[in-house]
Amino acid sequence: MDVKPFKNEPLTDFSKPENKKAFEGALNKIKSRMGREVPLVIGGKKIKTKDKIMSVNPANHREVLAKVSKAGPEEAEKAIETAAETFETWRYSDYKERAEFLLKAADIMRRKKHEFSACMVLEVGKNWVEADADTAEAIDFMDFYGREMLRYGKDQEVDQIPTEDSRLVYIPLGVGVVIPPWNFPCAIMTGMTVATIVTGNTAVLKPASDSPLIAYMLYEIFEELGLPKGVFNYCPGSGSEIGDLLVEHPKTRFIAFTGSKEVGLGIVEKAAKMQPGQIWIKRVIAEMGGKDAIIVDKDADLKAAAEGVVASAFGFQGQKCSACSRAIIHKKVYDELVEKIVERAKEISVGPTADVNNYMGPVCSLNAFEKIKKYIGIGRNEGRVVLGGEVEEGKDGWFIPPTIIADVDPKAVIAQEEIFGPVLSIIKADDLDDAIEIANDTEYGLTGAYYGSDLKNIEKVEERFFVGNLYINRKCTAALVGVHPFGGFNMSGTDSKAGGKDYLLLFLQAKTISRFKGLKPFKK
Repeated sequence: MDVKPFKNEPLTDFSKPENKKAFEGALNKIKSRMGREVPLVIGGKKIKTKDKIMSVNPANHREVLAKVSKAGPEEAEKAIETAAETFETWRYSDYKERAEFLLKAADIMRRKKHEFSACMVLEVGKNWVEADADTAEAIDFMDFYGREMLRYGKDQEVDQIPTEDSRLVYIPLGVGVVIPPWNFPCAIMTGMTVATIVTGNTAVLKPASDSPLIAYMLYEIFEELGLPKGVFNYCPGSGSEIGDLLVEHPKTRFIAFTGSKEVGLGIVEKAAKMQPGQIWIKRVIAEMGGKDAIIVDKDADLKAAAEGVVASAFGFQGQKCSACSRAIIHKKVYDELVEKIVERAKEISVGPTADVNNYMGPVCSLNAFEKIKKYIGIGRNEGRVVLGGEVEEGKDGWFIPPTIIADVDPKAVIAQEEIFGPVLSIIKADDLDDAIEIANDTEYGLTGAYYGSDLKNIEKVEERFFVGNLYINRKCTAALVGVHPFGGFNMSGTDSKAGGKDYLLLFLQAKTISRFKGLKPFKK
């Protein structure tokens, strides 16, 4: 199978009138289907249920994008059983065929790129640029993992001895339950799902209840391609109603999860308990968030640092596990940089992201709105509010302006707990050693960044700043597939390194086979 080397999907330049017009057309197309009914899909059968998940526009929660059939225990049980049955044939499919499905799916998503991005603008409130990057990353995952399967599908190199002919092959695990987040509803959802499928496993996808429509659009791509029925099962539902069943089912082989620490730890605990009829140790692939920091040293380019902090803290309303939640600033440049950060953040426009001019949109849900508002209230007593801090619930959407709280103690609640919203804590450090100690002093270890110019200090940071993804003199968000394999330490998860060359190994197991030399050698 001849494929070109992997190349990241380029981002759209919305300054070009033709691109802006095309995106507006995609928004209108998604709006024209507002209120559509979306079924479950189990074994290729489309099932409508009485109970629905309402996919609403967080910028105007009276607008219902889709009425999505909601799986209950009966449907969840059927999805696992169907996936288990289908696995018995899909596991023996040609790895080249599976890779080709992904490469073709990437081409279809590329053609429909603006529709996927427009869906995210309306379903979760991403701005045009953030949504476009999300879709590009999803395309990258399919292109990258398809190519990676061509590598993993071959016999792996092992040493040989004179009397035997030996080989090592990677084989699939079984039924994978995929539980993605709402904040990267296309990229992360796609990445975990296609990694499951391309490795010869079967998938039961339970999308986030705040973003079920974009997940169905991915299913439609594979339906168009003729993926065998039962390989990809679309099973939206409440975590409280079907989550435990999916995780604990004895025929579930692994769980791929991205979300909160609390839910992730619950999955780890439940997956570890053997169930009657279970004959394997379940595998959990988990990414669980962060409390990410950007350290700014005394010799940093302060303009670049301010830009990086603001972009990292307030991109997609701070609703990223990689978002900068803490700016840790050397005392010699502290006052000057705080001023620059505030001035830059004041330029941010907040409003419905269907308008290309709005950088920040709504937070994803009422629950998120209330949680962030609570943390802002705590922050008022833990530091000096230098921007924002006043939150009023709108009649239409859940909007929270950029909020910056300075002079925060490193042990303060808002400096330790994940807020997942547009709230930035600023902390003063005595020197670089103090800054590194503060940065490392949380239970998380996902992303971080450092701004400074002294090479010895950069090398110290690279060695001692304990995070899975560290960036020097750039923002701490926007990991690229193939370039920045993504995943973190400690309570940030299992350091799965999504988008890296090790990732598919998490969905595979190795089998060693040796033939006595008197037999016919293996085919190469």
